[in-house]
Amino acid sequence: MKIGIVGGTGNISQPIVKLLLEKGHEVVVFNRGQTAKAPDGVRVIAGDRSNREDFERKMQAEKFDAAIDMICFTAEDAASSVRAFRGVGWFVQTSTVCTYGIQYDYLPVDETHPLRPNTEYGQNKAAADHVYLEAYHREKFPVVIIKPSTTYGPVQGMLRQICWDFSWIDRVKKGKPVIICGDGFAIHQHLHVDDIAHAFVGVIGKEHTIGQTYNAVNRGFYTWLDYHRLANKILGRDVELIGVPFEDLRRLNVPEIGILEDEFAFNDYYSAEKLFRDVPEFHPQISLEQGMTQVFEVMEREGRIPNSDELKWEDEIVAKYKTLWK
Repeated sequence: MKIGIVGGTGNISQPIVKLLLEKGHEVVVFNRGQTAKAPDGVRVIAGDRSNREDFERKMQAEKFDAAIDMICFTAEDAASSVRAFRGVGWFVQTSTVCTYGIQYDYLPVDETHPLRPNTEYGQNKAAADHVYLEAYHREKFPVVIIKPSTTYGPVQGMLRQICWDFSWIDRVKKGKPVIICGDGFAIHQHLHVDDIAHAFVGVIGKEHTIGQTYNAVNRGFYTWLDYHRLANKILGRDVELIGVPFEDLRRLNVPEIGILEDEFAFNDYYSAEKLFRDVPEFHPQISLEQGMTQVFEVMEREGRIPNSDELKWEDEIVAKYKTLWK
């Protein structure tokens, strides 16, 4: 098939492009050309999707068999993509489990669960999904909605629980204590980018996936305590994990704490049984230990692990809590 990708060079996009090429598809990406270079064999159309007229004209001219939108974040983006990709056989929207919010009626959360997004990001993604599903019911626009949770890989790096920060990896390597939230028992799911690529590629060509929404996560879960213990094991250290209550972390102005407030402080557990049933190509093979080891090695090789000695906030909080325990 001739497959168009809006984006195509990001954390999840790169393995999708690689897999599509391996399967012999013709791949065309549309992006601003400001991040990573597309691999050999991929044609790049330069542009900015916010220039709606230019974007829609260029996409319509290509006459794609299928398309994947990796950077649709609003209802306006979605409406533009419906116009841009009218006539495709499959259109895959990259949504998010953040559309469910954090107030769950049951666990694991499946695709029938009510949507209660608690962030602007989740609200906008839910609105975009609604535009696509409305277009499907109105005019049979062939949308397939995929909702990833935390999907990690070499491009993004390995996150920690309490904030968007990578200096924690250096702390472990140097034997410094690392802060977690509370008792660390909040549960979460982590999926490697190479595994989720099979979901995005696998729905294309299957008639029964059109009009459907799929959670894309691995089976099972990790507590954040076990996640950080696994990092200790991989890095060959046994650093102390300091549990600090959620409200204290907020009060202490931990930098980039939004990811904890919005998601990581809570039990996030989703079901992908529908995807496993409908797309047998989706069968995650990379364990968290394997994936984490790979990402640590890439980040180290590329010099992307910040020097924790240059940051003082975590040491200051650790010192306060150790004083309280004396």
